[in-house]
Amino acid sequence: MNTAIDKLQPQLLWKHFAAICHIPHPSYHEAGVRDYIVAFAREHGIEHTVDETGNVILRKGATPGYEGRKTAVMQSHMDMVPQKNGDKAFDFERDPIAAYIDGGWVTADGTTLGADNGIGMAAVLAVFESRDLPHGPIEALFTVTEETGMVGAFGLKPGVLKGDILLNLDSETEGELYVGCAGGLDANITFPYGTVALPAGEPYEGFRIDLKGLKGGHSGIEIILGRGNANKLLNRFLRYAAQHYGLLLASIDGGGLRNAIPREATAVVAVPARHADAFATEAARFGQMYRTELKGVDDGVTLAAMPVATPGAVFEPGAQARLFDAVCGCPNGVMRMSASMKGLVQTSTNLARVVSDGKAVQVQCLLRSASNTEKEELGQMIASVFGLAGATVGLTGAYDGWNPDLDSPILKTMVGSYEQLFGHKPAITAIHAGLECGIIGGAYPDLDMISFGPTIRYPHSPDEEVEIASVQKFWDYLCLTLKNIPQK
Repeated sequence: MNTAIDKLQPQLLWKHFAAICHIPHPSYHEAGVRDYIVAFAREHGIEHTVDETGNVILRKGATPGYEGRKTAVMQSHMDMVPQKNGDKAFDFERDPIAAYIDGGWVTADGTTLGADNGIGMAAVLAVFESRDLPHGPIEALFTVTEETGMVGAFGLKPGVLKGDILLNLDSETEGELYVGCAGGLDANITFPYGTVALPAGEPYEGFRIDLKGLKGGHSGIEIILGRGNANKLLNRFLRYAAQHYGLLLASIDGGGLRNAIPREATAVVAVPARHADAFATEAARFGQMYRTELKGVDDGVTLAAMPVATPGAVFEPGAQARLFDAVCGCPNGVMRMSASMKGLVQTSTNLARVVSDGKAVQVQCLLRSASNTEKEELGQMIASVFGLAGATVGLTGAYDGWNPDLDSPILKTMVGSYEQLFGHKPAITAIHAGLECGIIGGAYPDLDMISFGPTIRYPHSPDEEVEIASVQKFWDYLCLTLKNIPQK
């Protein structure tokens, strides 16, 4: 396993990315990375400040001859999505990411890599450290807790940034320029339930049901791929088994983060002993059925029923039925495609989390849409489904999308720079994910904004990887963009 990522080119960028990998920085735990950036700024005599939200801002003057250019703000977020394989022992608040080179890619050992948005951070630091890179006045904005609510962007006050142009470095396909993004909305659902003892007069056997092997991924970018949702698939089996084999639910725990398509889900159940063998056989049948349905998309899915100690308490029967029905009826996946931009999802939702604690089941969905009205209607649809089941639903954290401006001056400049470097024009598109541009643009309406980055596959999952060759192209493009920033 080749772990010498700091020897890759461009070396300044990879040096910083390797250092960032060694600093734990999941959402809400970015203090180590913030300290690294501040220490870097002090070491190099760079003007820096930390705002009240925890965002870090750096400033550097123009190189000789470029004083008359507009000020460019390079922006990335400090946190990463903490996802790991079920059999991987790892503490994201303590352990360094084990990044390594795998052919033409850099990936991590059983966890998310954090290229989203560690590569962006590393690129900004490399620009500020470089001594021979021509540029006008530049700023850097490193935001906190983007992945779980865009906290840093929401907390950014007007007047903090002095720049004219925002270069968001948080996109994941090299050769594409993003000029718009979806807005978002969280559905936080609390489903209360009571518990009862197992029915008397008949022996029961306990089982742990594990659904694993799904690819998961980013709930915005990869929702279009039609990957399996662990919560929907597990609930489908549980609901069927309750109807046909008398299954009683003791606990459920599915999914991880609100912005990741759930890869794994598990439940502890009790089944009448007379149905135990048929129940285990049925679990295997469902596993095979899921592999057939998801062939070519999620071929690795498995569903297994393993004997465990019989639980002493289970969901009250009415609550169990209402939960299964609500999760079954909950919308999930792509709701509508864009009519104006081919191949772009307009509206979607991800049933991200279903977890019980003995008193209530907490359910989380993340809704995305380029249309605020569609997003609100989808929220009401989910609220109706769970409201009918007796749950309380909070629709929170709404943020608007970023509307494309195809007459943007920085867009025209960057199209020309890309063609100058690579001999063809980049693709111009929007993204079905939440970028901080929409929120920052609300506080800074005069900013000319664009988003770009290297090629990152499978973000928000343990399969995350970044293409080495694309990082070099991204770096060259960033450098030429800074050189070509328009005059004031």
